[in-house]
Amino acid sequence: MDGMLTSSVGRFRLLAMAEAVSWAGLLIGMLFKYALVENEIGVKVFGPIHGVVFVGYVVAALFASVQLRWERRTAFLALLASIPPFGTVVFERWAGRTGRLDGQAGAEDSAA
Repeated sequence: MDGMLTSSVGRFRLLAMAEAVSWAGLLIGMLFKYALVENEIGVKVFGPIHGVVFVGYVVAALFASVQLRWERRTAFLALLASIPPFGTVVFERWAGRTGRLDGQAGAEDSAA
C-alpha cells in the first residue's frame, strides 16, 4: 500500500476504491436510518467519512488529469463518476483498461 501513495495514479486508484467503500457504508447507514431501525449512527459515522473521501477523490482526479494529460472529456468523466454510488470504481477500471492511468491515453481519448 505504501507504493500506492507515492504516485498520483496510485492515490487516484486508492481514493476511487475508498470513495466506493464510503458510499457503501453511507448507503447501509441510510438503510438502517430510514428503513430498518431508525438509528442514525451509520449516517453520522459514514456521512463525514464519505464527504472527506469524496473531496479527496476529486482532488486526486484533478491531479491525475493534469499529470496524465487527460483530455477535458476524460477529466469530466472522472469527476462525474464521483456522483453515483460506485461510479469511481467503474471509471477507474475503464481508465486502467484504456491506458488512461499509464499515460497511454493519447489517441484513445478522442475515440472513446
